[in-house]
Amino acid sequence: MRRTMRGLRHGTEQLVRFGVVQARCCAFAAALLAGIAASRLLPPLPVARYDLVLAYGVLLTLVARKAGWESRRDTAAIAVCHLLGLLFELVKVRMGSWSYPEEAITKVAGVPLYGGFMYAAVASYVCRSRRLMRLRFTRYRAAATTLVAAAVYLNFLTHHWIPDLRWPLALAMAAATAGTWVGFSVGTHRYRMPLAVAFVLIGFFLWVAENAATYAGAWSYPQQLTGWQPVPPAKFGAWSLLISVTFVLVEHLSSAGPERDTGRPEPDRRSPRVSDSFKTG
Repeated sequence: MRRTMRGLRHGTEQLVRFGVVQARCCAFAAALLAGIAASRLLPPLPVARYDLVLAYGVLLTLVARKAGWESRRDTAAIAVCHLLGLLFELVKVRMGSWSYPEEAITKVAGVPLYGGFMYAAVASYVCRSRRLMRLRFTRYRAAATTLVAAAVYLNFLTHHWIPDLRWPLALAMAAATAGTWVGFSVGTHRYRMPLAVAFVLIGFFLWVAENAATYAGAWSYPQQLTGWQPVPPAKFGAWSLLISVTFVLVEHLSSAGPERDTGRPEPDRRSPRVSDSFKTG
């Protein structure tokens, strides 16, 4: 009985620790979303809300860099994700997938420039997770994963004109990441899970965050223009695929590259200490 209680207490403590670390990983995204939500509460101003959010996003990026949340190359990786996100937004808004109904000076082809910060926030989460949770990858096939991730990104841009291949691509991603494990630290203990499962879990929480973002007025889907409605669950699957694009970009561009292993097992998760260090850049 005592052993069971100790195990239950340990599991609860680890879950709390995991939640705290995840909150730290989401610091940029949470601050961005809070700023967007707060902008809706402001009284009428001579400056458009979207323009204010852009200025806030730039300021938040500078603060994050100054505070040491990201290394210099992490910031570069996040900037690339921002630019790719803007390209994604330009195509999607033009095709009517969603819209930014308010006016702003900093809108280009219907897309406010702050739109790229949504994708930058996801990249920030990946970068901070790699550092704070000391991620290690076992049997990671970089070439195959990168190729499928690139196809995923292109498919989400081109499926308006050619057949949507997201289901075949989901199977291809499952095959590319089969046998790939991501090891992570919670306190002094090491755990691991399949990389594909990590993509699915992150996709789910991104879908939850998307519901919060659309409620806060970050953007609107067609069915939300007359009143907020939950984002369709199908977007959960889309995010589970798109997170692979961010992961691959950060893997290639971030200064704190994960340690790759072709077969060496992860440290025993019962080990009382984590002996390996993680380069923070």
